[in-house]
Amino acid sequence: MALIGYARVSTGDQKLALQHDALNVAGCERIFDDHASGAKTDRPGLAEALAYLRTGDTLVVWKLDRLGRSMSHLIEKVGELATRGIGFRSLTENIDTTTSGGMLVFNIFGSLAQFERDLIRERTHAGLKAARDRGNKGGRRPVVTPDKLRKARAHIAAGLTVREAAARLKIGKTALYKALEQKTP
Repeated sequence: MALIGYARVSTGDQKLALQHDALNVAGCERIFDDHASGAKTDRPGLAEALAYLRTGDTLVVWKLDRLGRSMSHLIEKVGELATRGIGFRSLTENIDTTTSGGMLVFNIFGSLAQFERDLIRERTHAGLKAARDRGNKGGRRPVVTPDKLRKARAHIAAGLTVREAAARLKIGKTALYKALEQKTP
């Protein structure tokens, strides 16, 4: 049952000393670190720490944002640790999933993050429905407008190939083929 630390700074000019000091005071036997943005998925130090952890160990970070890119990512990572029998501890926020109170607080965070995602989804659907009700179709505008389709048909009737007609109208031949198939004269 070891405490294993993980520290991360985002830029090369930032220093790990503050995090290392806090992790050492907390009793971490070993500390893994990264010099990478939290948005990056490739963090070799974190991957090495996760591979090093054994059942009963606890991953310790100085602050929650050192581990996860977002609340949902953090919850996912801590969930993965829990399934392996590994605890998680954040020193600044005083969260420790090896205790029942710490697990409760972390699950509340998870519930709030899920609630936020659901609200965003509901607002998005409501906005799309309101736009459709106002007559807005959404999506990209068609490349082949009715006018271009009419001109393309005239060019093809005059003996040009679809490729030549598309080139004259400055549209892709694939888009023109699809428009010719879908729309009747």
